[in-house]
Amino acid sequence: MTNNLNDFSLDYFSLKDKVAIVTGGNKGLGQAYAVALAKAGADLFVVTHGTEWDETRELIENTGRRVEFFQADLRDRTKHKELVDTCVEVYGKVDVLVNNAGTIRRSPLLEYQEEDWDAVMELNLNSLFFLSQEVAKLMVEQKSGKIVNIASMLSYQGGKFVPPYTASKHGVVGVTKSFANELAEHGVQVNAIAPGYVKTANTAPIRADEQRNKEILGRIPAARWAETADLMGVVVFLSSKASDYMNGAVVEVDGGWLSR
Repeated sequence: MTNNLNDFSLDYFSLKDKVAIVTGGNKGLGQAYAVALAKAGADLFVVTHGTEWDETRELIENTGRRVEFFQADLRDRTKHKELVDTCVEVYGKVDVLVNNAGTIRRSPLLEYQEEDWDAVMELNLNSLFFLSQEVAKLMVEQKSGKIVNIASMLSYQGGKFVPPYTASKHGVVGVTKSFANELAEHGVQVNAIAPGYVKTANTAPIRADEQRNKEILGRIPAARWAETADLMGVVVFLSSKASDYMNGAVVEVDGGWLSR
């Protein structure tokens, strides 16, 4: 970035011919992130646990961009290098990584099972670290890249009935800052998005709880749940040249939840 104000243009937000990996990119917020990046000009490498991706393929191909899918359970650590190597074989590079894959398991604290704690932590935090590490090796070599982690309102708060989810999302913020401190000097930016309360499958149980839903809406100044489309702009920004001087930031997109 130069200090000539005339050099800035909306092209700074373009992802034309960039290659982006999006984990958990086949539904919900992950699908919205993938489509947003495609609309900005990127080709997509979507990592998904399932294999029903016709809708996502159509949405991305309708933008004129290419998409390839990689089926994997990211709790299997052998898959991290394999998926990065496959993306490079297909596209020749990786410019953007969006660590969106995650899970949540609800249970009262005194009844919480060890296997549920382990499953949530392995996907939400451990896989994010090891996959980011693999991608960072490429980005440091090419001296450029963007890693966008997905945090949460529970990166700031405790919540109820979701101790490993809360712990993992606090951890995502810590990992984001730690990676940013080491990678910034190599031209790689690492930042995070903290979505507020969004209409997804993960939040269906609390939206169905009339009392809990009323409590949540009563605290959101925007007075509504977010749609997945509300998160599309910020992922493009954090993946583009426009955010080249952002390192270790967490961008809250919460309708004002944390302000109240």
